[in-house]
Amino acid sequence: MSDEPVTPSAFGTRVMRAMRLDPELYEEVEADTGSMGQATAVVVLSSLAAGLGNLHSGGTYMIIVGTLAALVSWYVWALLTYLIGTRLLPEAQTRADQGELLRTTGFAAAPGLLRIFGLVPGLTTLSFLVAGVWMLIAMVIGVRQALDYTSTWRAWAVCGVGWLVQAVILAVILQAFALPDSP
Repeated sequence: MSDEPVTPSAFGTRVMRAMRLDPELYEEVEADTGSMGQATAVVVLSSLAAGLGNLHSGGTYMIIVGTLAALVSWYVWALLTYLIGTRLLPEAQTRADQGELLRTTGFAAAPGLLRIFGLVPGLTTLSFLVAGVWMLIAMVIGVRQALDYTSTWRAWAVCGVGWLVQAVILAVILQAFALPDSP
């Protein structure tokens, strides 16, 4: 919307609003074509948090694989959400482009920053579980706003189907790049 540069504090405020599940933030970034870089930054930071949170289970290798897997997973989930939400389950007023879904789902990755707590021994599973559920809820809100749904249940259905498909894809990617078992 605006050509003004985004200050770190404005970016941080947007991230916090995304984590607070503020529907207005998702409407704002949906309409702000200039926020794609910010949305991507949220995903990159969230993905790095996932990679670092897995550090103890594979070292530096898992930082790279975990980060890349989280990035691919975001893009695949956003693409699937776009296709399912606009082609299979649209409402009469649904009008969206892929950029709108990428921006809203990018900010929906903000709770994934919590995965950094996976570095703390004993907190990996909990931090990834909490972040995953929180990200799913944020995704539903972002999708509802981006697709102009009146039904939150429809947004849940779109996100749920997309999540299941991307989870299978992510599992295949992680399995393909898993560290070999020691002899």
